[in-house]
Amino acid sequence: MTAAKDHRPVLPAALWHADPDPGYSDSTIGDALTRAASQWRDRTALVDGVVGEHARRWTFEELLEDSVRVAHALLRWFSPGERLAVWAGNSPEWIQLEFGAALAGLTLVTVNPAFRQAELSYVLEQSRAAGIVVQPRYRSAELLPMANAARDGTQVREVISLDDWDGLRADESSARDGLPHVAPKDPAQIQYTSGTTGRPKGALLSHRGLVANGRRYATVIGAHPDDVWVNPMPLFHTAGCGLVTLGALQTGGCHVIPAGFDADLMLDLFEAERGTLMLSVPTMLIRMLERQADRPRDVSSWRLTTLGGAPVPIDLVLRAQRDLGVGVGIGYGQTEASPYITHTAGGEQDTETLATVGRPLPGTEVKIIAPGSGEVAGVGELGEICTRSVCVMTEYFDDAAATAEAIDADGWLHTGDLGTMDASGSVAVEGRLKDMIIRGGENIFPREIEDVLYTHPGISLVTVIGLPDAEWGETVAAFVVAADGPRLTGDELDAFCRDRLASYKVPRSWHFRSELPQTASGKIQKVALREEHLVGGSRSPSA
Repeated sequence: MTAAKDHRPVLPAALWHADPDPGYSDSTIGDALTRAASQWRDRTALVDGVVGEHARRWTFEELLEDSVRVAHALLRWFSPGERLAVWAGNSPEWIQLEFGAALAGLTLVTVNPAFRQAELSYVLEQSRAAGIVVQPRYRSAELLPMANAARDGTQVREVISLDDWDGLRADESSARDGLPHVAPKDPAQIQYTSGTTGRPKGALLSHRGLVANGRRYATVIGAHPDDVWVNPMPLFHTAGCGLVTLGALQTGGCHVIPAGFDADLMLDLFEAERGTLMLSVPTMLIRMLERQADRPRDVSSWRLTTLGGAPVPIDLVLRAQRDLGVGVGIGYGQTEASPYITHTAGGEQDTETLATVGRPLPGTEVKIIAPGSGEVAGVGELGEICTRSVCVMTEYFDDAAATAEAIDADGWLHTGDLGTMDASGSVAVEGRLKDMIIRGGENIFPREIEDVLYTHPGISLVTVIGLPDAEWGETVAAFVVAADGPRLTGDELDAFCRDRLASYKVPRSWHFRSELPQTASGKIQKVALREEHLVGGSRSPSA
């Protein structure tokens, strides 16, 4: 690489060799917690995200002490190396369980609390979990009876209720004496992919991968000990329990954890706790912008919001900068990479940079390969995004065939995402290989159309998919959630797109919805929309 005038590299091809990682390259989650407690002993580490009552708070030292107690308690029931599932919503106890399991040498199997009994049974059976810690009630669902029923036919020995939290905090000394040795390469978690196409697969993630990824993300965005992270991301996902939990931990920040995402609660917490940072999916930020416009709060402390998990329209970036006065960061990754692969730097706020997902994180290799040949693509050429680093999963648990399909013999994870890399190393994601629409021989990328539609003031949420068409092979369909205001029509949006897109890219059908199906991590389920449309037809006419 040669240096450009702005000190960015000039790449000859779409291949980024890993920048040096100046931090701890080999570390366990327990090591990270112990270092943090030693460095920031009396500073606030964790806050229960409630407003209007006295919020529980833990210093770094208290968080370590309570996590060690949890570890000792878990070792009464389980042996190091076994797998322990957690089926619960966000709470400080969830985080202490994460740390306690890590210190005890257990592999934490994170389960979406929105799952039903059949989905839970699959995860418990596939992961061969020895036990499950469960929140008795989540929203309107009674989880504890389902957990007891789901254990049949699995290796689960213990079903432990979070209501018995005192029993999960042993009275042993807070010293780490008696805890097992845990190595950085040991498995820390099994996280199940969102399963929008078929059965979820369990990504086996190592201690060092999760620790490195959280620290690298936090470092790139410029996090520091005075930051207050308000975290709406679900803890069963790598964004919640990895990026934010381990990112805040390793940079000395305060982690505020509400029980779930509610736009009004989030804004209230930013005001009450003087929040400075948030990681969210775009739909969360959209809701917060809408609620802030209806009832403004003092969010002047908020300095940076980072977005990932779904395409980020540039119009949303501009709205956040204009309406909230915050900087914006954009990241890209997937569960299999622990999860982040690239991110924009905290100080980069120009529109050109924020139209990308940034450059690879420190210690991370990225290349774009031409579909079919597998050769490294040229700068600016479209291809599949691949990555290699210590953050890449060890395997899909107990699924050698799926692992071999995802990770090649040289250790490169093939993401299945289409993108480009410019001469400075910044990556732009264009969509999924499987999402590409082929209409009459023309390749159409939904992301391009979605970005255009998001600039329309009447649209709150939109996704574009391909539907079968006898004449063209596929036709372009748009599913729209309208913002408050005048009623949208298909004719209006058709004209809007024709002014901005080639005619073959303009959606041929418009489907207006009150909401779109999403995974718990905020990704719109395009497959579910396509299947629903093909089975039952559109429930809403094209206006």
